[in-house]
Amino acid sequence: MDAPDSQADAARKPLTAGAEAAGQRLDQWLAAAFAPDLSRSRVQTLIRNGCVTVGENTVREPKYRLSGGEEIAIELPEPEPAEPEAEAIPLSVLYEDAHLIVIDKPAGLVVHPGAGNPTGTLVNALIHHCGDTLSGIGGVKRPGIVHRLDKDTSGVMVVAKTDTAHRGLSDAFADHGRDGNLERAYWAFVWGDPEPATGRIDAPLGRAGADRTLRAVVPVGRTDARHAVTRYKVLERFGAGRPAMVSLVECRLETGRTHQIRVHMGHIGHPLIADPAYGRAFATKVNKLPPQAAAIVKRLGRQALHAALLSFRHPGTDEHMRFETPLPADLRELRDALASWT
Repeated sequence: MDAPDSQADAARKPLTAGAEAAGQRLDQWLAAAFAPDLSRSRVQTLIRNGCVTVGENTVREPKYRLSGGEEIAIELPEPEPAEPEAEAIPLSVLYEDAHLIVIDKPAGLVVHPGAGNPTGTLVNALIHHCGDTLSGIGGVKRPGIVHRLDKDTSGVMVVAKTDTAHRGLSDAFADHGRDGNLERAYWAFVWGDPEPATGRIDAPLGRAGADRTLRAVVPVGRTDARHAVTRYKVLERFGAGRPAMVSLVECRLETGRTHQIRVHMGHIGHPLIADPAYGRAFATKVNKLPPQAAAIVKRLGRQALHAALLSFRHPGTDEHMRFETPLPADLRELRDALASWT
């Protein structure tokens, strides 16, 4: 086997696996062939993404066993740009001036580029809409971003367009409204009937096992434990009798941790409806709903959570700004179906 001089060579010409390659895994052979330019994990990703051909066939299984004598080629994708590019993604703008922009983010829109979501994000849309006016304090891939909503959470967001606005809004969100200058309220459809109807959940959050993307309530003394407090109030109950089978709950944050509302409501036994990460244990409850409501939940495709209210002091004018958005169509449809349940 003749090793390539560089990654570029790998993209230009195929290699031939010698007889000694017989029985070896494809990912192991390629990692050795292109060491140190390509790590084994990078090779595995390229294979799974369909970038590797063995003979005339594209192979997507890293464990594929070679027979020896095959011609193997890798097509390396173009490197991703260091900075997000402008994309003409429609935005629902609630307010905009020289300092900031307030939008109603739809479910399914990622806030900023990251692993697995290099394009098609709110940041890409904002760059197209705002041009060069976005604040750069948030970093290259997070220009103007002072807070975020999960990809599948809808609702009100504010984005800074100047450095002054960025600093002022960032300070307000860091304080979490303790000075009275910031107010946030979320509406969540949860399983069950929280008791008491109004409560305060004070439980630290940390990483949930080996999965870096998930959170869980953890002991106070754990090294990654972060103080987290959520206040909730039941707004509506659905279903005949008490306790209700489904409730609409308003949640307000005293802290702003990743997945805070979703984890906290699950912690007290009332996870969000259709939450794929924290509500899996309650998934079969959908079968106890009326047929119309059950069908809506099954096609919802996201946790039933909406950022309904955002209020703050304008960092440029000191004016009190207040924005409220109604439930989006999917959650409104769910509410209507539940409301007709007697």
